[in-house]
Amino acid sequence: MPEWQVTRPRGLEPAQRDALVMEHLPLLKHVVGRMSVPHGMEREDLAGYGMIGLLQAADTWDPERGLKFSTYAYPKIRGAVLDELRRRDALTRNQREMLRDVEVCVRRLSHEHGVAPTPEEIAKEMALDVSEIEEILADARAAHECSLDADSGGEERTSLGALIGDPRCEDPHGSVEFDEQKQLLVEAIQELPEQEKTVITLYWAEGLLLKEIAEIIGVTESRVSQIHSAAIYRLNRRFAQRNGGRA
Repeated sequence: MPEWQVTRPRGLEPAQRDALVMEHLPLLKHVVGRMSVPHGMEREDLAGYGMIGLLQAADTWDPERGLKFSTYAYPKIRGAVLDELRRRDALTRNQREMLRDVEVCVRRLSHEHGVAPTPEEIAKEMALDVSEIEEILADARAAHECSLDADSGGEERTSLGALIGDPRCEDPHGSVEFDEQKQLLVEAIQELPEQEKTVITLYWAEGLLLKEIAEIIGVTESRVSQIHSAAIYRLNRRFAQRNGGRA
């Protein structure tokens, strides 16, 4: 019997459980639609893995505990996808070698100049096109999401892992540090290249899926993922500059 097929809480009948799953298919679509898709895989593959998490959530949710089902199901859906991607190790050997080369380049240039290099500087140093660097950053972000060590709080801000993770502040909302970082984020977004600014705005402010953004700006979903990853890299680079290269 699959690991997720466990005894349902008393009072939740099979028909209720099935209705709960059907009702929250949009949640599944939303969670999966905002995740990076590794090379060689399709969005539908991620949806299949996420469905396992949704079914697990429906089987184990206890309404008497007062937690909304959507709140309970979200991490289970995302976790099921990431667990499967970790198991499959979606990146090829060549992709991992390229990631290591970029990591070495980022660390060396950061040490030489005191701040992480831009994607354009990385491309020049490695004799590659900027689009190739953006593709590598997208691979890095997908790998970072799958990493068991995805919390980069202890990493230097000039490491590749820290530079492709979502910018965040550990201080609580309302603190001086949080307010300063929020303002810095707004300013940094305005300084992004136009296409990156559009993608970040649609993704964060409008909450759109990568596929929806692709349709709006007229590129492939894979290209949106690359643009998004490059924008995240630039934003984190700005934070590293502000903090003197430290988290």
